Amino acid sequence: MSLNLEQKQAVVAEVAAQVAEAQSIIIAENRGVSVADMTQLRAKAREAGVYFKVVKNTLVRRAVADTPFAALAEKMSGPLTYGISSDPVAAAKVLNDFAKGNEKFVVVGGAMSGQLMSIEEVNALASLPSRDELIAKLMGTMQAPVAKFVRTLNEVPGKFVRTVAAVRDAKEAA
Repeated sequence: MSLNLEQKQAVVAEVAAQVAEAQSIIIAENRGVSVADMTQLRAKAREAGVYFKVVKNTLVRRAVADTPFAALAEKMSGPLTYGISSDPVAAAKVLNDFAKGNEKFVVVGGAMSGQLMSIEEVNALASLPSRDELIAKLMGTMQAPVAKFVRTLNEVPGKFVRTVAAVRDAKEAA
């Protein structure tokens, strides 16, 4: 069904708003993917905080014009889906994982703020840990010295109590 001019402007404005906040955009060809599979992919994308849309390429070209993602316009041909995310890794992870399980869904490429990415670079990006995983690792690393210091401080009175208990046991036995 064809969109009228107002609807097209609304779509361009919606996509442009997502692109303005985006850290990465991943594009994939969806030729022959079933509706059920696409619905499943949309649900996974929504869970990961990825804006996932099937939009006409001409509308997305207008939305990314004059943004750091403008170079992505040269890869826009054919039936494409767009994963747009404020987390640089999330869109790549979701689309790459789906592509592994569905041979008709092919990741074409992507971009990160002014830099085009090839398929290999998107795969490498998808293999990186997510932002939440990195924060958890950082917090664990920051917490380790403090936890060790607290255990060391706790060991001094603990050793004293064990020594007094040993002396008490020796006097009771004697």
